[in-house]
Amino acid sequence: METIISNATIVTGDAGRTVLYGSAIAVRDSSIIALGPSEEILAQFPGAEVVDGSGKAVFPGLVNCHTHLLATADRGILEDFGFPTTLRFPTSTRALLSIEERQVIATLGALEAIRSGTTTLLEIADNVGAFADSLVNTGLRLGLSDNFSDANPAQVREGTFDFQADRREEGLRRSADLVDSWHGHDGGRVFCFLAPHAPELCSPELLRAVRDMADARGIGYTIHLSQSRLEIEALMRTRGVDPTHYLFAQDFLGPNLVAAHCRYVTPGEIALLGQHGVGISNNAAIAARRGAAAPIHELQAAGCRIGMGSDNMAEDMVEVMRAGLFHERVRRNSQMSPQPEDVLEWATQGGARILGLADKTGSLEVGKQADLFIVDTFKAHLVPTLRIASGFVHNGMPADISSVMVAGKWLLRDGKALTIDEKDVLRRAEQTGHSVWNRLAERYPDVPFPVNLPPGPVH
Repeated sequence: METIISNATIVTGDAGRTVLYGSAIAVRDSSIIALGPSEEILAQFPGAEVVDGSGKAVFPGLVNCHTHLLATADRGILEDFGFPTTLRFPTSTRALLSIEERQVIATLGALEAIRSGTTTLLEIADNVGAFADSLVNTGLRLGLSDNFSDANPAQVREGTFDFQADRREEGLRRSADLVDSWHGHDGGRVFCFLAPHAPELCSPELLRAVRDMADARGIGYTIHLSQSRLEIEALMRTRGVDPTHYLFAQDFLGPNLVAAHCRYVTPGEIALLGQHGVGISNNAAIAARRGAAAPIHELQAAGCRIGMGSDNMAEDMVEVMRAGLFHERVRRNSQMSPQPEDVLEWATQGGARILGLADKTGSLEVGKQADLFIVDTFKAHLVPTLRIASGFVHNGMPADISSVMVAGKWLLRDGKALTIDEKDVLRRAEQTGHSVWNRLAERYPDVPFPVNLPPGPVH
């Protein structure tokens, strides 16, 4: 049976940036089958379930090209102590989480993502296969990638880079197993990427092996690039070149690569990335928290394709869009560029392109998957709705989003999460967050920690 959302404002996100008023979108199974004036669409499918979209706007689902869901356990702490963090703990909270705790925290992040209009995300985590089931069950269009490197972590902390063949082979094996288990699952709703961590932590042998595996399997690959000054200093010291030129020397650059961050790239690096058609995940909100900004205008002008990502501690892609708009205007000292529609495109169609999903998602067009979210526009901060895309990017909030659909299935309907037991996840995640940070502080009592943790969960 068909589902029709009628009498709505539809922000299609198509090449012409078409906005339809008083219109309807019809969905059958997982796909969009019709768009147009409400009366015509309703007459065309008389037996359809009809959802009244009066006072609502329908947007293409947001595409998060770079995130670490487990970092939601660190929110309220790691946003404010730099990157790499100035906290001197020899390990992270993520390393202390049990498999069950990882499932809870990852599901918490997925819940926030859904509530902020995200329909697709690329999750990057160590041993992501251990909690993949929990994420797949949320109904999101989901990219899974196992984060790995072949540098000895104990020596990296001392500033020495020793690369180990056994670590390299283990990471490649885990990645291959993940792809074998999940790539193409549920009719392609689940897909896999390869994810070597960062240039300074990856040997030439690892980078070449990843590119070969990605090409052989026809999948994408991603890496953190130019995310910190320390990364650049390490590459210059150990390889004598900047990070992008190091990747170029290993034949790692290409159109199936998604490079995250790119905060400190030089003009020469920008040219190389553009020449190879590399996709860039503009993680604007976390960049702002780090006091940095990627040169997005220059990267795009050079030939790079732009998507957006949330990265650490938050999954709110509405915030990411607004940060991207403000950040780029401040960086360029421009009152008018980029426009909100530009940023919305980065967060939808742009993200779909760099993840290799442009034929499936990123816009509301006939034949594409029904990945969308619905905004209640009758709010003090959104009225008058003279230019709805601009109004939402400038002023919208996740709380304005009433419903979310992925591949024709409701994940959020009239404010209620349908694929996640929200109260249970919130309760367990609250307990887990407090528990893991207390465990970290208790395990290393001699490490200075400028945070006074509360006595326990407040919920």
